[in-house]
Amino acid sequence: MAVRIALGVEYCGTAFRGWQSQAGGGTVQDALEAALREIAGQPIGVMCAGRTDAGVHATHQVVHFDSPVERPLTAWVRGVNSNLPEGVAVRWAQAVDDEFHARFSARGRRYRYLLLNRPQRPGLWAGRVGWFHGGLELAAMQDACARLLGEHDFSAFRAAGCQAKTPVKTLSRAEVRQCGSLFVFDFEASAFLHHMVRNLVGTLVYIGKGTQSPGWVDELLQMKDRTLAAPTFSPDGLYFRGPIYEPHWALPEPDDDFLDGLLK
Repeated sequence: MAVRIALGVEYCGTAFRGWQSQAGGGTVQDALEAALREIAGQPIGVMCAGRTDAGVHATHQVVHFDSPVERPLTAWVRGVNSNLPEGVAVRWAQAVDDEFHARFSARGRRYRYLLLNRPQRPGLWAGRVGWFHGGLELAAMQDACARLLGEHDFSAFRAAGCQAKTPVKTLSRAEVRQCGSLFVFDFEASAFLHHMVRNLVGTLVYIGKGTQSPGWVDELLQMKDRTLAAPTFSPDGLYFRGPIYEPHWALPEPDDDFLDGLLK
């Protein structure tokens, strides 16, 4: 009898072609399923909480799979990690009810974008932060963030190839703060459109540098036209901080305090 297992996975997306398996390999899903196959002795397919693009990172990706063989939970962590490439690691494994689904059981998702704001491009943090060389006004971006909260049609921030059934999403958190030379953007919503966070950051940067006023956000939401908004920002600074589940699933909470620690 198959047992459903949930995993918490973190990865640096710099060397990968995104999450979702594709011809030619090179994705996080490809790497994880190959490592799981080594432990199970047969092919294992996984479902994730949220797909990420090439270059995007995750501190708390959640996946589930149905294992046709019994293995101790430690095997799904240490054993799988021993077969994973550098840049991907399983943090935890837990048996879950058959009704649990990594994607469809999630009631929300969280993202963070780290933007380095200085004249020089990143060296030590290359691939881990976005970068903008000019000055940015924090108060203007905070004003714009407040206008994004609530339920809106986010068509102006939707990638052309987005497959979501509706562009209407509810954004419950949209914040930006400054930590030295880093601007930290946090977003939380029931679900996100393809490229939505990167498009939001691009628009906020236009506002921060003074090209547009905070009220531009209201206009873009009303016009619903992607071509009127700012270009999609770099994937380098984007982190998927994980899904939000109801407490009764009893899954481990995200443990990415190191992101906050780096900002102190």
